[in-house]
Amino acid sequence: ALATGAREALERIDLRLHHGIHPRVGVLDVAPIVYLRDRDRGAACAEALVLADLLGHEQGVPVFLYGELARGRTRQQVRRGGLHALATRMQAAETAPDFGPPELHPTGGAALVAARPPLIAFNVELAPPATRQDARRAAATIREGGPQGLRGVRAIGLWLERRGVAQVSTNVEDHHATTLADVVDAISLDATPAQAELVGLAPRAAFAGFPENLPLRNRRTIEQALAAAKQTST
Repeated sequence: ALATGAREALERIDLRLHHGIHPRVGVLDVAPIVYLRDRDRGAACAEALVLADLLGHEQGVPVFLYGELARGRTRQQVRRGGLHALATRMQAAETAPDFGPPELHPTGGAALVAARPPLIAFNVELAPPATRQDARRAAATIREGGPQGLRGVRAIGLWLERRGVAQVSTNVEDHHATTLADVVDAISLDATPAQAELVGLAPRAAFAGFPENLPLRNRRTIEQALAAAKQTST
């Protein structure tokens, strides 16, 4: 299914015409194989390598592994400086893909592949008159290594031009160590959250203690999606 979706994306999307504020280096950008149980880790790693080979050799997309498949290399390291900077590093032989051609796909860029537990994409919009600087300050405070130092949290501060609001955009990589409520609480020390947004799905446990008075768009769990898929198949 991932390979089919990748083929469709490459046929329909031209990265050269895309404009956005979130970091990315390709039409696919990140294509992880996610495992929910530790005992499935080995199978997920094997499937991720098969996917990387398919994307690289059948779709012509240079693939960079990250995480445990690449000795801990992070998405941020590959994305550093954006697509143009990655192309420059590839041309200078400073970095090379693990699968696929040595140059970027002309319209699709590159792809990042890993095997990992669930990662939660969680965004918090700040109440006016918060600015981009306020969002950046809050992000720097809560990300792992910052003053608040939430474990397994990556965060950036953005300004959403179309909506005229500041946003703290996060990836929560370990929801057992840091719940979404922990993220909201940490942001609240520097700014006032107005509403939140879940991008994709999250494990049910990640919502433990989530504040009932904070609106949350797209609240949907992995468990709900799996149950719905099981019902459809029976």
